[in-house]
Amino acid sequence: MAEPRLIEISPVTRVEGHGKVTIHLDADGRVDEARLHIVEFRGFERFIRGRLLWEVPVIVQRLCGICPVSHHLAAAKAMDMICGVDELPPTAEKMRRLMHYGQVMQSHVLHFFHLAAPDFLFGFGAPAEKRNIFEVIREQPELGRRAILMRKFGQDIIEATAGKKIHGTAAIPGGINRNLPIEKRDAFLKDIAEMEDWALDALKLARDYTLEHAELVGHFASFPSHYMSLVRPSDGALDLYHGNLRALASNGDTIFDQLPYDRYHEVLVEDVRSWSYMKFPFIEKLGPLTGWYRVGPLARMNTVDLIDTPRANAARDELMASDGDITQAVLANHWARMIEVLHCVEKIRELLHDPDLQGTDLKATGERREEGIGVIEAPRGNLIHHYQVDENDQVTYCNLIVSTTHNNEGMNRAVKDVAVQQLSGQPEITETMLNQVEVAIRAYDPCLSCATHALGQMPLQVELIDAAGTVIDSRVRDA
Repeated sequence: MAEPRLIEISPVTRVEGHGKVTIHLDADGRVDEARLHIVEFRGFERFIRGRLLWEVPVIVQRLCGICPVSHHLAAAKAMDMICGVDELPPTAEKMRRLMHYGQVMQSHVLHFFHLAAPDFLFGFGAPAEKRNIFEVIREQPELGRRAILMRKFGQDIIEATAGKKIHGTAAIPGGINRNLPIEKRDAFLKDIAEMEDWALDALKLARDYTLEHAELVGHFASFPSHYMSLVRPSDGALDLYHGNLRALASNGDTIFDQLPYDRYHEVLVEDVRSWSYMKFPFIEKLGPLTGWYRVGPLARMNTVDLIDTPRANAARDELMASDGDITQAVLANHWARMIEVLHCVEKIRELLHDPDLQGTDLKATGERREEGIGVIEAPRGNLIHHYQVDENDQVTYCNLIVSTTHNNEGMNRAVKDVAVQQLSGQPEITETMLNQVEVAIRAYDPCLSCATHALGQMPLQVELIDAAGTVIDSRVRDA
């Protein structure tokens, strides 16, 4: 009888951060277990302690250069609470919302065109040297041009609202430190119609791919799960900046609904496992085996009742009317992601016409508190920042549950699902097999740097190892 074998993918490529995948085969060559290991340890929850409360919204952005706005705003919302501010002045809230829509737009565009598109434009089995944004630009230059300019538009929105494109300083406890000058507003308005047209075209690309490959999408890492997101209190609509928590089971049954997000710890528990620095959250009343859930674009499409911008809402209706396997499928995240890009463009247009953006009432004050919780829907899903502060304004406690952490169990199951389909019984490692495992992870758009609490080298190394520790097969690919 053959010895058990181990397949290792380290690091996973075209994601933010370092991780590796191990696929354990039994003696008969069948997949026995598959794990996504997060090998970074960053310690933000520890070293933020002792810092002053007004420093926090700026410091925590250093978790990530891809989605710093999400951490900036989640921390600022937590510090609003500590400063006793339950309602921001209209200018402050709308500037923060504009910042956030720019962030979600640029992040989704980056992921869809730069990281995911090479897989579905050229095929999962295309050579590794073909699957990159430069080949997309070479073969479809107009598509590549739009990808660059759409992301630039979102980044310019961030710069105008946050002060910098990366690691801005505008959101402060209780408000914002700037408004939007008329000349900047007018510059954005000149391009907004083109951005909406391009968003519609990108949405069609994602939609058409999903429907034309419905069988592949419906069976590739597709499995039922619970879903969680913020929803608007008044009508259950999509709200990326604020709302209450809603969790639905895969059959649509309500697990909890309209739970104020500062009570998240009453329903969620974080589990730990010895082989990863990333935690495994679950819904406490359901337990760790069945209480795991997913967050992110597709989760939001499943949990909300509607989207309050007309074109995005119509697009969501079409997604939800598709085959049931699609609304559970990890690859359908790309369709959902482009619906949210369109939504963000529609909201940006709406806000640019709002005179409150030129207001001068930027900050509110209130009665000091010792604890603050800020929750936001980041591009990759729900993001929780929880702090306690002492009488000297120094942080004494910090807990972060980022989107990728929420999705940890889902990503592990996706890896195993693909591994079972592609690797069981295969005599050797192939590039196509390995890339399909990575495709399943990339569909979540994981930000591993945000999710860990760097080690190793960056080349992709894959090894088959038997129980005695002998290397049976090995491949190395430069990252």
